[in-house]
Amino acid sequence: MKRFVLILCILSSGFSFSQHNRNDGNHIGISFGATQTSLFTSNFDTKPEMGWIGGFSVRGNYYNNWSMIFGMQFTESNFSVETSNLLFQSENVKYKLSGAQIRLLLSANIIENHLSVDFGPVLQVNGKLKINEGNKDNLINGNLLTANDILDVTKINGNVYLGISAGGKWVKAVVFYQYGVNNFMNNLNKFDDLKLKNNNKDFKGNLGMLSGQLLVNL
Repeated sequence: MKRFVLILCILSSGFSFSQHNRNDGNHIGISFGATQTSLFTSNFDTKPEMGWIGGFSVRGNYYNNWSMIFGMQFTESNFSVETSNLLFQSENVKYKLSGAQIRLLLSANIIENHLSVDFGPVLQVNGKLKINEGNKDNLINGNLLTANDILDVTKINGNVYLGISAGGKWVKAVVFYQYGVNNFMNNLNKFDDLKLKNNNKDFKGNLGMLSGQLLVNL
């Protein structure tokens, strides 16, 4: 993972250097903010939860009023699933998803250095879901799955990104939405015993992430 991050830093530095002399609109930015993540699925009932997201980006002028943005973000996203505990009490179990994202975006500059609309693909690499140890045996409402059964989700995911950046030349507010285009839960379909517990249905779900960040250009 350390080598992966180092390679991305070198690439982004090269991108920034190659763009530097073309226009004063090229910047390296550092951003951090909050995110609200939802899991859209018909397999069980879920609720969005708050998390955080942060990282760096390199913006370079591309053509006329268009720019390109390369960035890497780290995120800890959360959502909850409705369950029943061992005392048959209703309890929402929070699932934590830690991962890294690489984004390559096109940016339409509506007002130069002040307002832009950004869109493009995002590659997300994440680990398994995590929950509190005390919730592992909770039963998910509507099937025979335990909270611990659905942790091994898909590790590589593709998202589409749409956002707005607004503010001054050096400090901006960024609001964006990402939607996962692939089946986030497809890895669970490899296990026949889990599908049987899931009312003999395939697992299917897509991630949605609404985020707000503060971007500081260096």
